Amino acid sequence: MRLILPLAAAIIVADQIAKWWALRDLRFGQSVPVVDGFFSLTLVMNPGLAFGMLGGMPEALRWMVGLLSIGAIVVLAVLAARLLPTGGNWTRLALGLVFGGAAGNLIDRVRFGAVVDFLDFYWGEYHWPAFNVADSAITVGVTMIAIRMLMDTAPAQAAPPGKA
Repeated sequence: MRLILPLAAAIIVADQIAKWWALRDLRFGQSVPVVDGFFSLTLVMNPGLAFGMLGGMPEALRWMVGLLSIGAIVVLAVLAARLLPTGGNWTRLALGLVFGGAAGNLIDRVRFGAVVDFLDFYWGEYHWPAFNVADSAITVGVTMIAIRMLMDTAPAQAAPPGKA
């Protein structure tokens, strides 16, 4: 658990501080341009999963989103148990990012019934769904895990003749 728990804790703290600031200083739905035509701060509450999936779910069924989030953390824990023995610091770093991000968003679901998002990237009329620090950590961590798993499944190169 070396590296995983301290990194996860740091992600949770950074995420919750950023969300506290967004809730304090931004108004819901109002965009504050940072880089004109590319990036704004826009406070939204996301009741769904990543990128707003299942966001239109009736409020009475929103508990299912929380259960899906908890289920994802359990799956990640199983994956962690499989990868950690041979994973090294790369895997620890990836898991710390994902666990910290997942916990940060789960805190929001418990507190608000939705996740606080405020980072809004766009080009013209095309907007990427708003996201937050936790989402960024999850994305980077999952990408690192995927790279690790792809490297583990890459076929071994054959030894040159006479070197086997």
